[in-house]
Amino acid sequence: MSVRHVNGRGVSPLDVSPHDVSPHDVSRRDVSRHRPSGFDAAIAGCPCRLVDDRGAARPLLVARWHAEPDATDLLVLDRCTGPTLDVGCGPGRLAAELTARGVCALGVDVSTLAVRLTRLRGAAAIRRNVFDRLPGEGRWRHVLLADGNIGIGGDPVKLLARCAELTGPGGRTIAEFDPAAAGVRRHLATVQHGACHGLRESEPFRWATVGPDAIPRLSNEAGLRLARSWTHGPRVFAEFAPRSRANGVG
Repeated sequence: MSVRHVNGRGVSPLDVSPHDVSPHDVSRRDVSRHRPSGFDAAIAGCPCRLVDDRGAARPLLVARWHAEPDATDLLVLDRCTGPTLDVGCGPGRLAAELTARGVCALGVDVSTLAVRLTRLRGAAAIRRNVFDRLPGEGRWRHVLLADGNIGIGGDPVKLLARCAELTGPGGRTIAEFDPAAAGVRRHLATVQHGACHGLRESEPFRWATVGPDAIPRLSNEAGLRLARSWTHGPRVFAEFAPRSRANGVG
C-alpha cells in the first residue's frame, strides 16, 4: 500500500469514504446507531477501574492514554514502518504520533468519543468494531493491539486471527500483554468510575486478561508465527507474523 504525503502527513489510497476520515465530529446517525462504549468514561479522562465478573478490580491507565507517547510507546511505533491500523485507539496518542511521522495510520474504536478525540489530534479514525468490514482489508502492514487491547471481545485467538486477515502477506500484529496476569482469563467486565452522585458502572462487555505466558499458545492457536517478544520496563509485547503457506511454519 503506497503512501503519498499531503502537508507532511501520510495519506494512503484506502477504500475509505471522505466521511470516514473527516477530522470533524461523527454524524448523528453514527451516534444513534450504537451504544456508548464501556470505556467512554476512561476515554473522557475520568479515573476508572476495570472490574471482572468475580469482582476483581484494577485501575485503568487513563493518564497514559491521554499523555504524549512515552519511551516504550515510541519504541513500539518505531516498528511500524508502513500503513498501520490502531485497534482500540482510544484518545489516539499512537495513531496521532504515527501520522505526525508521515506514516499512514487509521484508528479504529467502538467509542464515538475515541474517534472524535483521535481526529482532533490530527489522525484519521473510524467508529467500527474490529470484526466488521474495515478499510484496506488485507493491505495493512501493521496492526496494533496496545494497552491490553488483546482482550477485545474476550477471545484473543479469534482477535489475532482477525488481525492477520487485516494485514498483507508480510504484515505483522503487535500486541501488548498484562505482566501481572497468567494465562488467558475470559470474562464479562465493566468499567467503574466515581461521580459526584456515587459510583457509576458501564454495561457489561466481553473482555480477556492475557498474561505473557500465553503468547506461544495463542500464536499456535491463531495459526501465526511468533516473530519476537520483548519487555521494556514493566510492559510486555509480542509481534506475530503469518506462517509460511508452503509448510505452515515461519
